Formats: sequence, structure tokens, C-alpha cells
Amino acid sequence: MTPAYRLAELGDIPALETLIPLSARKLQVGFYTEAQIEGAIGTVFGVDSQLIRDGTYFVAVDEGRIVGCGGWSKRKTLYGGDRARTAPDPLRDPATEPAMIRAFFIHPDFARRGIGRKIMELSETAALAAGFRQIDIVATLAGAPLYATFAYATVERFDIPLPNGAIMPVVRMRKTAAPSD
Repeated sequence: MTPAYRLAELGDIPALETLIPLSARKLQVGFYTEAQIEGAIGTVFGVDSQLIRDGTYFVAVDEGRIVGCGGWSKRKTLYGGDRARTAPDPLRDPATEPAMIRAFFIHPDFARRGIGRKIMELSETAALAAGFRQIDIVATLAGAPLYATFAYATVERFDIPLPNGAIMPVVRMRKTAAPSD
């Protein structure tokens, strides 16, 4: 069956809290160590309810269950879930700052079926419609190849310190939209 795509709702949070660790534990293997993955779950890999409240987070639903999620943000936060937030999350200025692609997770049984690609398309379209002309991503090593197929270029590589003492290497990527006529 082909999944249906819709904006996430606050009532989806319990399903997302199940999906995100499952996705990370299966699809990040080979890119990160077990310690890195476990250290990232809940902080780097976690539900950001602000995205849901902003109406910028999508879910893919197959036979009534959420099998994928991801979205974009008009907020300053680069990555992470609610448990990692320690301060207010102000809005970005679309005229001078990029939107952020955020929090993509796919159920392992549905990986490599185009769900991430479809959510990317929905996210980019919405960010551009909101007036952003540049979009950034703090990509995991597992996600960077997908984003490269969307013409995102590597801007920098850096490490995220995790609560368990592990360090998670990530890639900041950027895409600039063609000026609209």
C-alpha cells in the first residue's frame, strides 16, 4: 500500500516516540556506534513538538500507523527534540536566514520506499511557500546521501556532544532555491 501524507498532530506524539528510537536503532547502524545512537535518542533523535504546533511536520501513514515523519522549521533550533530544549525557540527571518529540514525518521520495514523523498518534497515546497530561499540541514551520516540527491551541498562537518559522553559527527548541508520570477 502507498502511505498517505498529512501534517502531524499533537496526538501523534506517542506513535512518534515509538517510531523515532526504532528508526534510529536500525537505520543508523553502520554509521554510528551503539553508544552514539543511544546517546542521541531523546535529545538529538526525539520529538520536537514545536514543529507539530507550527504545522511544519509531516507523517506518512500506512494502514493507520505512522511509518515515517519529518519536516522543516522556521525556528532557530538546528536539531533535537523537546528534551534537549533549554531556551525559547525564536523564529528565523526568511529574508536573511535559512529554513531547517528537521527530524526525519522512517520505520525500518518501510525504508527505501520513497517515504523520506516524499516528505523532503513536501517540506521544501512548504518552506519555499513560506518565503525561505535557503534551506539548511544538520544531517546524520546516514541521511546525508539522501539530501545530496536533492542538491544539498556540505557546508561543514561538526560533532554534537551527547549526554552519555559520546560524540556524534554530523554534516551541515545547504541548498539555495532559484530566485522566483
